[in-house]
Amino acid sequence: MNRTDNLVRPNVRALVPYSCARDEYEGKEGIFLDANESPFGPLNRYPDPRQRELRASISNLKGIAEENIFLGNGSDEVIDLCYRIFCKPGTDRAVIFPPTYGMYQVSAAVNDVGLIKVPLDENFDIDLSGVTPLLEDERIKLIFICSPNNPTGNCMDTGRIEFIIRNFRGIVVLDEAYADFSGRPSFVEKIAQYDNLIVMQTFSKALGMAAARVGMAFASPEILKYFFRMKPPYNISLLNQQAAMERLKDIRPVAVQTDTLIAERKRLAEKLEMIPLVEKVWPSDANFLLVRVKDADKVYNELIAKNIIIRNRSREVSGCLRITTGTRSENDRLLSELNNISI
Repeated sequence: MNRTDNLVRPNVRALVPYSCARDEYEGKEGIFLDANESPFGPLNRYPDPRQRELRASISNLKGIAEENIFLGNGSDEVIDLCYRIFCKPGTDRAVIFPPTYGMYQVSAAVNDVGLIKVPLDENFDIDLSGVTPLLEDERIKLIFICSPNNPTGNCMDTGRIEFIIRNFRGIVVLDEAYADFSGRPSFVEKIAQYDNLIVMQTFSKALGMAAARVGMAFASPEILKYFFRMKPPYNISLLNQQAAMERLKDIRPVAVQTDTLIAERKRLAEKLEMIPLVEKVWPSDANFLLVRVKDADKVYNELIAKNIIIRNRSREVSGCLRITTGTRSENDRLLSELNNISI
């Protein structure tokens, strides 16, 4: 039994997965009388449960073997599967670095997994002194790292991430949802080096397909075999698979849009710093900015009244709002309304 198998819950290792009709017959032609589908209609057939065509397209784009790719119904499904595969409810634990993406905590609660919170340091980076004593704890099975981090926007220090991966006996889940805006190399390149690393990416951000709910996980085949075993048979619809494949046919517009958003992020940050009610704008490697303002609740509510919707993150980071980079005209409207708020 290899190290990955030892990390997996015993009942998951022993699980015989449901075998659906499209698992048993992978062909596209024939008289299909096997899955109790309707013989009528353009969407009458179940989709490929392993999303082979889409994974092949992603493989070509990323230069990663198909066997190293798993697709979830959004990254949230991947997060949930991590808990279900590796953590025994009521016994095992996971580590997060707040302030960070809220679904790590929600999924932990849903799966009855204890959560240990190691707050980020004053630079919003990983506090190694806080996490290092936890790396040998056998009850801790998962560590979630969001980089670039949501809501702070910054990338975590690469050396600190690798220190955790090398020294942790469990699984490290690195969430790179915003990596396309950072200009930094992806840890996807390191999955062959580290057998306990899962890297998550998504179609929702730079690829502009949040409505399609397609999340990507990159890891060793030894890890991903359990994801395929545990997921619902048809977790991504045919419509969403087709939409994602269409998006990948020509990604040149995506690159242009990403560059545009990065330039707008920089311009927006510069303009925000000139507004009197703004106290601080943190540097960002994502498509949003964390901004500390005077009276965050009032600013948030006044913008809502003008139909400008941002996120109030003052409960996670005192006095702070999270502002997504929009189009130039959207950003200009935001700036105009902020200049009109009196505090």
